[in-house]
Amino acid sequence: MDAAVQVAREPQSPPAVEVGNDLAERFGWLPCHLSLQIPIVDFTVGDLIRLGKDSIVETGCPSTSDIPVRVNGLLVAWSEFEVIGNRLALRITELA
Repeated sequence: MDAAVQVAREPQSPPAVEVGNDLAERFGWLPCHLSLQIPIVDFTVGDLIRLGKDSIVETGCPSTSDIPVRVNGLLVAWSEFEVIGNRLALRITELA
């Protein structure tokens, strides 16, 4: 009886979850919303109304600044923009 009580009182660690392909295979099909938040300097409703083709909006962060990446509102990484050919890409620089 004492041995059973001792085993019940010992802290048990949660089962190890293998990160990698197993999680991607099980949950890879779930949709999510990825968003980037870029601060804009002194942007007003008037500026928004005047936006049009070829408009340029100045950001509030230097070109070397990391941009937060959120998935479903949760911060998951920091990133930077990169141009690859004629496409704008996002390079993950740090996981949150």
